Amino acid sequence: MAPADLVASDLGSRAPAAVVEDHGRDGPPSPPEGGPGGGDGRGPGPAAWWRPARLIPVVLHAATYVPLLSLVAIVAALAYKAAPAIVYNGFGFFGRSTWDMGNLYAPLTTSAGVSHPPGALYGVVPLVVGTLASSAIAIVLAVPVALGTAIIVVEKLPARLSAWFGFFLELLAGVPSVVIGLWGVLTLGPFLSHDVAKLWADHLPDVPVLSFFRGPTYNGEGLFTAGVVLAMMIVPIIAATTRDLLRQVPRDLADGAAALGLTDAESMRQVVFPWVRPGVIGATLLGLGRALGETIAVAMVSGALLGANARSLYSEMTTIAATIVTQLDSALTDASGLATSTLAEVGLILLVITLLANVGARLLVRGVATPALPVGRGI
Repeated sequence: MAPADLVASDLGSRAPAAVVEDHGRDGPPSPPEGGPGGGDGRGPGPAAWWRPARLIPVVLHAATYVPLLSLVAIVAALAYKAAPAIVYNGFGFFGRSTWDMGNLYAPLTTSAGVSHPPGALYGVVPLVVGTLASSAIAIVLAVPVALGTAIIVVEKLPARLSAWFGFFLELLAGVPSVVIGLWGVLTLGPFLSHDVAKLWADHLPDVPVLSFFRGPTYNGEGLFTAGVVLAMMIVPIIAATTRDLLRQVPRDLADGAAALGLTDAESMRQVVFPWVRPGVIGATLLGLGRALGETIAVAMVSGALLGANARSLYSEMTTIAATIVTQLDSALTDASGLATSTLAEVGLILLVITLLANVGARLLVRGVATPALPVGRGI
């Protein structure tokens, strides 16, 4: 046999043993080139774009831009729809109280390049005043009640009773606004006008400063009822959030304040409340946003008065959100589209008010976010 044949025969007889020996020593054989292990067979290659390791971070990163893009889309859509009304109404829109769609049966006319019914004239002053006034009443009434409720639930009640009160707070926050509005029209409004408001409306001194709180209380539809209804709707939001914040305060702070001689009220005012103050302001902002944008409940109890400001605390009024929901149906009958454009402009104003409230609250939180330290008497 030739030497080359002997070498080949020898290699052929020993190859299976070498393979078995290599498999037993180093584990499974390496994948071939171009296989799933990589392009060159020396290690794993880059993962495909559709694999979770690469896809999930990209999706999460893109999701962070969704709120910003949504806000930009809403503003752009409202601005586009409101453009004809902005041109037609001009800056006088912010100084007028009239709300007149004009003669919808007459031929359309054109002013400043905008088609409109003859006599159409709009003003936003009563809407803005009603929105801010009802929200202010709601905040003034709701914040003390919500803070007191949260303090009592966390600090004074037994654990079992505290859990039940917390459950009812969250349950009240979930009641539909239309149900609260219906209850306000049928029960709360008449009660406030006949049994509560008369306690001071007929007995306050007849001076200019207090004239807004005097006068007839009517039948329960008006600014005062709207403010109370809004307060009842935002109390659970503020109270539930404040309750969770109070539970996060370290007990060592309150115990240290008591050891330094502070009473419960002083400890709450000087130690606990400064600790949770930024969060309480944020909770109040949440309630304010709910009050500014509440629609159907306010539309049911406010009287939906257009074209005039509230003459007293008990007179009928309207808000921006209530006007949009009550006037949208009739605005669609305007063939020129000016009425719907005006509602879009009003909605844009409400959005700006809400954004300004958010920015102001953030600046306020940043200014009051200071650490709280227990300080005893005389120190």
